[in-house]
Amino acid sequence: MTNLLNTLLVIVLMLNLFALGTSRIVSVIRTVAAQGALLSLLPLVLHDHLTLAAALTVVPAFALKGVIIPGMMIHALRDVKIKREVEPLIGLQPSVILGALATVFALLFADQLPLIEAHSDALLVPASIATVLTGFILLITRFKALTQVVGYLVLENGIFIFGMLLVEAMPLVVEMGVLLDLFVGIFVICIIVNQINQAFASMDTRRLVSLKE
Repeated sequence: MTNLLNTLLVIVLMLNLFALGTSRIVSVIRTVAAQGALLSLLPLVLHDHLTLAAALTVVPAFALKGVIIPGMMIHALRDVKIKREVEPLIGLQPSVILGALATVFALLFADQLPLIEAHSDALLVPASIATVLTGFILLITRFKALTQVVGYLVLENGIFIFGMLLVEAMPLVVEMGVLLDLFVGIFVICIIVNQINQAFASMDTRRLVSLKE
């Protein structure tokens, strides 16, 4: 199970770098959808003895992370003219390098955490930290509203991985509550994106500065 778990987490880390390295917004959305779908399978491979509660979280997590939320974002993207992140704060290649450095930092820093003792043979802790840092990079360096929403999704994916470490102490129903809040938040944000596009003919969040006056 550990080898399968680590393989899954390595793919998640590779998807982090791909999300940082592409300018096409639809590709970023699909990348995070694939990442969310993979992460929803974590409860199936994390423990030798699968509980009913863990199994019941797989279907709604897969539906929300891999299908519903990405579908809402792609639907919102259809109504806008801009399909690429053309002027990020940091270029695509430097973003990938920054993401790779964040992954290396996560691998080194994870060894200092007490949680690593119970999961020393798995990549759960470093994958969680690296994914959270990737989400922050997307939030900080991208200006298109939908790309920033993707940053929130990646950030939540990192939190989801970390939540798997505490699955024995924290019921998975709490994690499902977080997913529900995320779904409602993304639904509202997609509506706001349409309003921004209608008002400014752009998804660039820097245009919102004009509302201060």
